[in-house]
Amino acid sequence: MKKSITFPRTHMCGQISKSDIENEVSLCGWVQKRRDLGSLIFIWLRDRTGIVQLVFDQAINKQCFKIAESVRSEFVLSICGIVNLRDKQNINKDLTTGEVEVIVSSIEVLNTSLNPPFTIDDDKVGEQTRLKYRYLDLRSPELQKNFILKHKLSSAMREYLDKNDFIDIETPILTKSTPEGARDYLVPSRAQHGKFYALPQSPQLFKQLLMVSGFDRYYQIAKCFRDEDLRADRQPEFTQVDIEMSFVDVDDIITMNEGLLQHAFEKTTDIKVKIPFDRLTYDEAMRRYGSDKPDTRFEMEITTINELIKNSEFKVFSETAKKENGIVCAICAKDGAANYSRKEIDKLTEHAKLYGAKGLAWMVVEGGGVRSPIAKFLTEKEINAIVDNVKANVGDIIFIIADTPDTSYNAMGQIRLAVAKKLNLIDQDKYNFLWVTDFPMLEYNQEEERYSAMHHPFTAVNDSDVDLLDTAPHKAYAKAYDIVLNGNEIGGGSIRIHKEEIQKKVFKALGFSDSEAQNRFGFLLDALKFGTPPHGGIAYGLDRMVMLITGATSIRDTIAFPKVQSGSCLLTGAPDTVDEKQLEELAINIVTNEKH
Repeated sequence: MKKSITFPRTHMCGQISKSDIENEVSLCGWVQKRRDLGSLIFIWLRDRTGIVQLVFDQAINKQCFKIAESVRSEFVLSICGIVNLRDKQNINKDLTTGEVEVIVSSIEVLNTSLNPPFTIDDDKVGEQTRLKYRYLDLRSPELQKNFILKHKLSSAMREYLDKNDFIDIETPILTKSTPEGARDYLVPSRAQHGKFYALPQSPQLFKQLLMVSGFDRYYQIAKCFRDEDLRADRQPEFTQVDIEMSFVDVDDIITMNEGLLQHAFEKTTDIKVKIPFDRLTYDEAMRRYGSDKPDTRFEMEITTINELIKNSEFKVFSETAKKENGIVCAICAKDGAANYSRKEIDKLTEHAKLYGAKGLAWMVVEGGGVRSPIAKFLTEKEINAIVDNVKANVGDIIFIIADTPDTSYNAMGQIRLAVAKKLNLIDQDKYNFLWVTDFPMLEYNQEEERYSAMHHPFTAVNDSDVDLLDTAPHKAYAKAYDIVLNGNEIGGGSIRIHKEEIQKKVFKALGFSDSEAQNRFGFLLDALKFGTPPHGGIAYGLDRMVMLITGATSIRDTIAFPKVQSGSCLLTGAPDTVDEKQLEELAINIVTNEKH
């Protein structure tokens, strides 16, 4: 009992096994729970590897027993003891150490604990409380598994990239504000009043400059910052695995990254990754799945039925089908009729309307034909053609949307997902990787009433579409690609523009004047004049990848100290006010905005 304040730890708690029986071990950890049976006290001791049961027997060691009587939840202990085999009837199959226990011969309380606001293994505690006491929340085995996996995954990715001659190079955190799709976080300069740094949304421009510098294979596990509205899979600061290569084309990058993902997943998980991955163009993905990040774990593909109903007397269909910018599309939910009441179809219709659809037509296939509110407006030939086209059988239900291509495909893609969840069609044990390629160069920003880059302004245009940058940039396609896992984008990239004149054309297509482009991106345009090699790369969202592997419902469960939807940290209280002196040094006055 008079040894040093902590016993030299010989094992982690979760490592104790039958091979240690009759051996003395030293352990340190936190008290998970305590049971007092009078002359016997049982304590579950926990560390990040697991839990082991400690036994305090009054008949064997009264001094240890007396200390154990005072121990409570989350006390920190250091103990020595002999590993003992449990009686058969006392084996705990829920613990990896459930066949053994430690008969304690020495104990030291390293620290006491207040009664915690929640028990560490309580999965029903509210997230607000969990995040306020995040240091306690992070003691939970589930969260610790997430972070151990994240560490192993990033280590495996580093290992693969190192073996393939990539160089890990850091890029600046304090940089220049350049438009890249989201709002920048700004940092005022004390030395230069009225001027600001921006926190990087990604290392995009710097990694391109590294290609100019001759570092032909770069990577970095980088912190990125974006001031955007938060969702379950977004945070204002996140971790990105950033990769760039010179003298490559799209196939080179895809091949390298398929090897990377196969190595990383198979080294750190039980997931078997088969390469090469399937590929879909953006247009094909939208046409077949209604999404540029389709979930291919189930079928139920979208079919376009314009030709089947373009002469129909049902004007909603025929008039849409005859328009140059009109699409009528359908899906077939196999055996879905038994699962959808009229009330549930109405709910699904409202769901489609959330994504811009004006309505959702439906047909239930029955023995003598179809049951549908629109059946009376269609001929038997048209109905049969639709049923045959979607390969529907008796008991199936067909859903149809008629609108513009963007609205029809997007809304039907959402209906497809909702129906799949309702009918339990998604195999949760399946991991489907997919490349989506050949994205449009631009997309129309309704809010700003102008075109913006679908990926970013530095994405190379397809060789055959270069001339369209001057005449019809909205029709041009890019050398861009996303990697999708189970309906979630886990990474994206492109071949970059490596010639100054092409980069200027893209800036012009995005509405930048020559002076604006020079002011914002002059350092890049200048660099492109000095022998820039062809190059391209990709970036992975590491936090999101871990979320998908672990089955976490929120990206917050893969970030140690996350923010809530308002962007606040409930643990530290950030963002917060600062001293007047600090504001004076920065020459900043706070103006009250009534909207906030």
